[in-house]
Amino acid sequence: MARRFRGERGVAFPSPVVMLSVVAVAMAGLAYVATQGGEPTEREVTTVSLPDPGSPTTTTVEATPEPAPVVKKDKPPPVQRGKVYVEVYNNSGITGLAGEVAARADRAGWQVVGADNWYGSIPASTVYFPQRLERAGKLLAADLDIDRTRPAIEGPMKLDRLTVVLTADAQ
Repeated sequence: MARRFRGERGVAFPSPVVMLSVVAVAMAGLAYVATQGGEPTEREVTTVSLPDPGSPTTTTVEATPEPAPVVKKDKPPPVQRGKVYVEVYNNSGITGLAGEVAARADRAGWQVVGADNWYGSIPASTVYFPQRLERAGKLLAADLDIDRTRPAIEGPMKLDRLTVVLTADAQ
């Protein structure tokens, strides 16, 4: 048994077999991710025979590919207000404005999770939305009579909810 002395440090490197195994698993994972989502392509193969030289007539048959099926774009599902988080912030000098607008949003069916003050400079009342919630953001803006919508800003805003920043024009 090896004794360890104070102050001794060491590093045990994995054997080349373990290193190669780790690389192989990583490559397999990358290959799996890279090939996901691709539709397999199928081609119609037809055999063509050469005409018999002694035959009086020859017929030429051309294979025409079938047209691609028309994909109907379904209407996106309606926005479910109760499943979308909303935060309301007051960026004006009007006391209680965020609370009043949050109550209006709550009465309209939105899931309001907070109301507070916003520190910064916003030119007009705005509903900020993450990309996946754009339709919900525009609907919330319509419900609250807010004309301005913008994509959410990562950092000060959470990207799992809508953010309403109110200015003095939101009375």
